[in-house]
Amino acid sequence: MADNPLAALAAAPPWTPESWRARPVWQMPVYPDGATLAAVETRLRRYPPLVFAGEARRLRAALGEAAAGRAFVLQGGDCAESFADFTANIIRDTFRILLQMAVVLTFGARVPVVKLGRMAGQYAKPRSADTETKDGVTLPCYRGDIVNGPEFTAEARIPDPARMEAGYFQSAGTLNLLRAFASGGYADLHQVHRWNLDFVERSPLVERYRDLAARIDATLGFMAACGMTSATTPQIRETDFYTSHEALLLPYEQALTRIDSTTGEWYACSAHFLWIGDRTRQPDGAHVEFLRGVKNPIGLKVGPSITADELVRLVETLNPGGEPGRLTLISRMGADKIASHLPPLLRAVRRAGIPVVWVCDPMHGNTIATAAKLKTRSFDAILAEVRGFFDGHGAEGTWPGGVHVEMTGQDVTECVGGAHQLTEDDLGARYETFCDPRLNAEQSLELAFLLAEELQRRRTPHDNGRTVVVP
Repeated sequence: MADNPLAALAAAPPWTPESWRARPVWQMPVYPDGATLAAVETRLRRYPPLVFAGEARRLRAALGEAAAGRAFVLQGGDCAESFADFTANIIRDTFRILLQMAVVLTFGARVPVVKLGRMAGQYAKPRSADTETKDGVTLPCYRGDIVNGPEFTAEARIPDPARMEAGYFQSAGTLNLLRAFASGGYADLHQVHRWNLDFVERSPLVERYRDLAARIDATLGFMAACGMTSATTPQIRETDFYTSHEALLLPYEQALTRIDSTTGEWYACSAHFLWIGDRTRQPDGAHVEFLRGVKNPIGLKVGPSITADELVRLVETLNPGGEPGRLTLISRMGADKIASHLPPLLRAVRRAGIPVVWVCDPMHGNTIATAAKLKTRSFDAILAEVRGFFDGHGAEGTWPGGVHVEMTGQDVTECVGGAHQLTEDDLGARYETFCDPRLNAEQSLELAFLLAEELQRRRTPHDNGRTVVVP
């Protein structure tokens, strides 16, 4: 543990849901009409919560298992959700591919998989610049549908508080459908496995995957022979599925923060899990201040610019009590930096004695621009960063607790490589993202199969209840 976590708690200034407003703030829009913004916030404070404190506590317990090396986290979804893509088919397809990936990972890792969707609220995006210029015209940048519009017009780029209400209602609709999918039979293991068999038959890597698929099939058959079927075992036909997004738009997050009636503690009720981005992790900044006070499990993006001392300070600020499952560190280094940058951070956090979940985001550090000025990501670079993440943990004797990927259930062409060897020439076929490139459904499932192989290869027997990986 930290030297004196109780002293750290006592030394922290008093927290309230609005105490972030007295801190420096980054990546936030400037609304031209303060009165309209205040009116929208007032209405949001009256609306029902989107998620409940008890659900967030269950997720925190599951993440505590991942911190102890007894579970693996799968977090995935859109770079930025679009209001225009608010359809049942798109929600279903993303949920479906996450379930397919989870089944493969569960079998490969031999541990439970915690399923976290970047869904039902991932509407805001940090940007590298406040403006963008096209054909000599400079306008404010697009910050996500919950802030302004993607169209390159002066009117569309004005931050509009009414978009927060639209985001709330679309999140509520998405959550309603996700809960129905998770508990209504759509998540049945036999159904999900049949989808995987379809993928296996289409994949150029069919021989590599057929063996794993056959073993999953045999396991399901054995369970059925023992009487564990969808009709008799709820765990086979239902699943736990949680939502997450970056807590970027703090007026929205504050308006949806509620006191839990059973504990008297504050919970952010816009999602089960919220994270702080690499651009908003200033220790004395508004985003750290807001999230240090809510009791949800939270995440922190960890990029190559952070030092070990800075990271330890943030870990102590965000999890002063050392609670397992409270804090997830999401590494996003880039394939060319992870070998040199990750190990010192692993060692520093381990020495601090505060339990965390380490998750790999192999997407954000590997974005490149094509000759046609399209952003893309190489599947090979994504795999290289994942393997570097596993290598770092293997060398330090720590648990690689999960992956965080930007993906979609649609057949887009935004990332190059993969089994079908997409090239830059293929990107124009279905390049649909407004922000960052995403893995398509087949690339996502291919990544899950390769992750399962990595986990199987590196696992050693449990040591005092902890899974240990080897280089």
